[in-house]
Amino acid sequence: MCGRYASARSVDDITGAFGISSNDVDDTLPDADWNIAPTKQVPAVVARHGRPALTALRWGLVPSWAASPSDGATLFNARIETVVDKPAFRDAIRRRRCLLPADGWYEWARLDDGRRIPHFLSAPDGTLLGLAGIWEEWRDAEGRVLRSTAILTGAAPSDLAHVHDRAPVVLDRSTWSDWLDPSAAETVVRGLLQPTRSGAIQLWPVGDRVGDVRENDAGLTTPVAVDEQPPLF
Repeated sequence: MCGRYASARSVDDITGAFGISSNDVDDTLPDADWNIAPTKQVPAVVARHGRPALTALRWGLVPSWAASPSDGATLFNARIETVVDKPAFRDAIRRRRCLLPADGWYEWARLDDGRRIPHFLSAPDGTLLGLAGIWEEWRDAEGRVLRSTAILTGAAPSDLAHVHDRAPVVLDRSTWSDWLDPSAAETVVRGLLQPTRSGAIQLWPVGDRVGDVRENDAGLTTPVAVDEQPPLF
């Protein structure tokens, strides 16, 4: 599962990492955000005219046939095991794949004493991650378009499973162009629907402030010490 993540790099950082021309950057992009929750606007890399383009999507996929945008509030993740067949996702996985630039994501580990401790998970070298995503278009009665996205998740690798049994799919840089290509063969796409590999992600405990979506600064990712036992008072 991935219900909170950070995407705080500059436009220049994102375009440089994903090989995007300045001509393929949309005018309206979300601000840097260290505490992204579902229904927020997020930066996304999509294929446009055969090239990668940087745009904004709302996190929480709204199927084209949904009665209202509220239907997307819970569809912020798509499982790689079922994404090809699930009605809400099956068109998007075939035609509308995207990459979600991320500094990392947050997950809560449950300790033996019952406490839930937030952790930040990121690339060991601090580089920008490309999370596998899909996107969709929904139109209201007046024809206004809402573009939204879901992050693909798979079984967590063994070195992360103690925090949560699911993890976002972090795609290797060498696969980004194939993932974005809307004409990629189904066998290619299915071949990329793989869990994040062991060793690709590091993690550390962080403070409880991240649990409040109103908190939004780089300090949310600062490592903290975790006591073996909770305080007595």
